[in-house]
Amino acid sequence: MSSSDERVLKLLSFNIQAGTTTAKYRQYVTRSWRQILPNNQRVANLDSISELVSGYDIVGLQEVDCGSLRSGFVNQAKYLATHAGFPWWTHQPNRKVGVIAHAGNGLLCRQDPARVDEHRLPGAIPGRGALVAKFGEDKQALWVVVLHLALGRRARFQQLRYVAHLVSAHPHVVVMGDLNTGPDSNELDEFRIRSGLVLPDIRPKTFPSWQPQRCIDHVLVSPALEVLEYKALESTLSDHLPLSISIRLPAEVSSRF
Repeated sequence: MSSSDERVLKLLSFNIQAGTTTAKYRQYVTRSWRQILPNNQRVANLDSISELVSGYDIVGLQEVDCGSLRSGFVNQAKYLATHAGFPWWTHQPNRKVGVIAHAGNGLLCRQDPARVDEHRLPGAIPGRGALVAKFGEDKQALWVVVLHLALGRRARFQQLRYVAHLVSAHPHVVVMGDLNTGPDSNELDEFRIRSGLVLPDIRPKTFPSWQPQRCIDHVLVSPALEVLEYKALESTLSDHLPLSISIRLPAEVSSRF
């Protein structure tokens, strides 16, 4: 956080594709073995991601491997927190394929949250979750929610309705993640109405990282949180671009970042 303005908070949302790079669509096939087997490139890529995220106060991760064969049984959230100098981290395991892959959400923070809750999201196919961290108490708290939504539209409607129910009564909320839908989709429109959250006017394209064509990663905030900057970062460390946002916290929100 800037020493000149302690009310400014820097957040990053990043689908890291379990630490794997992808530069062309055909590599989803030709390098598919990287999704099930460990490799040295993954470690080097995680080191680069550590450098990228180190300048932020809160980092929300999607498609983080929680410790399986493909990651060399390394918890990638812990690895990134350690190498990027974050004093606090957690992960939410969601989809497990035996010992081969164990995908989930992750959260890296400069401040210990007062409370963290893990929610299983509805949908015909299990394996999606919401990771919710609360910084502070009661109405003075900042809520941060990390999501990775389903590919199917019907499931996304159900999942966003669930999340809206969680956060709608709270005045200071940030929801970020890979939502797998565009900013003008019906499900996201409904979510904004139900939750009271807003999208920044800028709509950066984040997928695929090598030639961004789709805006499917998002950060939504409560109207009381002033957005100072919102952008996608140029990066080839995943098949998604990371989203960076700076917000100014209102005076009633406690801040110890």
